[in-house]
Amino acid sequence: MEDTDLPRPRGDAAGELAAEDLAPYSQHELDERIALLEAEITRVRAHRDKASAHRSAADALFGKPS
Repeated sequence: MEDTDLPRPRGDAAGELAAEDLAPYSQHELDERIALLEAEITRVRAHRDKASAHRSAADALFGKPS
């Protein structure tokens, strides 16, 4: 297994965000936070799709590993 296939350590950014108390935030601040998180989701999905296309191209060129 490659290092990139290992599970992420506890305490990564997503885990910290999920554990944060949201009570102090106003509705406006929560709306801004949602917009930022949706933008980040879009960015991560685009990167995932690019990586998947790259992997598919490599598999097509060199054959799928067994």
